Amino acid sequence: MAPRANWKGFLRLSLVTCPVALFPATSDAEKISFNQINRNTGHRIKYMKVDADTGEEVASDDIMKGYKVDTDSYIEITKDELDAIALESTRTIEIDQFVPKAEIDDLYLVRPYYIVPDGKVGHDAYAVIRETIRSMDRVALARVVLTNREHVIALEARDNGLMGMLLRYPYEVRDAADYFDDIQDVKITKDMLDLARHIVEQKSGHFEPDKFEDHYEAALTELINKKVSGQPLAAKARPRGDNVVDLMDALRKSLGNAKAEPAAKAAPAEKLAAKPAKAKKRKTAPGQKEMLLPISGARTAAAKDEAGKAKKPARSTAGGKARKAG
Repeated sequence: MAPRANWKGFLRLSLVTCPVALFPATSDAEKISFNQINRNTGHRIKYMKVDADTGEEVASDDIMKGYKVDTDSYIEITKDELDAIALESTRTIEIDQFVPKAEIDDLYLVRPYYIVPDGKVGHDAYAVIRETIRSMDRVALARVVLTNREHVIALEARDNGLMGMLLRYPYEVRDAADYFDDIQDVKITKDMLDLARHIVEQKSGHFEPDKFEDHYEAALTELINKKVSGQPLAAKARPRGDNVVDLMDALRKSLGNAKAEPAAKAAPAEKLAAKPAKAKKRKTAPGQKEMLLPISGARTAAAKDEAGKAKKPARSTAGGKARKAG
């Protein structure tokens, strides 16, 4: 199923306008996530909104928004007051300015989006805007209203489309001096720099994100599949670093380790068991346990039987996108 657009409207450069849709360019959907479970019943935990002092549950109609002005003092901000100042979405990404991409500090980058033509009309206008941005070798700064807030978005040509990057406002970026001013100013010898450069040369390569491997995600996948299939879990020893005190000695040892590592292509990715597929929600009788994974002390015979029948299609975790279990 194709992803749903987060926003639909128009992209405008002066009098040139075209309908567009905005889609998130990144996703965390493939990462393993957990639910909180009642150990005694196997049911999911449900959160309630309660009064911090009385502990009593509060109905939704009795909950208001408040801004803290003192230790225990709040001023109420009503929905009508918020609606009165909310920015009405013009449904238009209005391009205001073109700037060199190199001038945008990475600290201001928030979240990338893909911006594509919406529907069969407007492709010509879209192409004009895209190629104008590309030919100028600049990014277009524009404004867009999302969830009643106005955001600055930087547009740049990417392949045959446009990528938009939401930008932070200056008040959202912390001053680096608050963190870096206390770093000691030390003198580094030429020998140290030469050794460090040799290490960098040994480890130099090209940016190839397909080779990134999420070791923690792979370990989670292995852990869950072993628990589902009833396999024993063995504790793994944690690696320990060398206790090197002398900096030059540490650099020399690092250089030796870098030379020992294979400099050619990485070995074929190890095939791991696939991420367990999410089970469909089943109706249960009152008091029946909703145990989807084996939990000590609350595992039913049916759950054991299901675990024994579980299939484990393989996926690669180091290269390309991981595929969901079918």
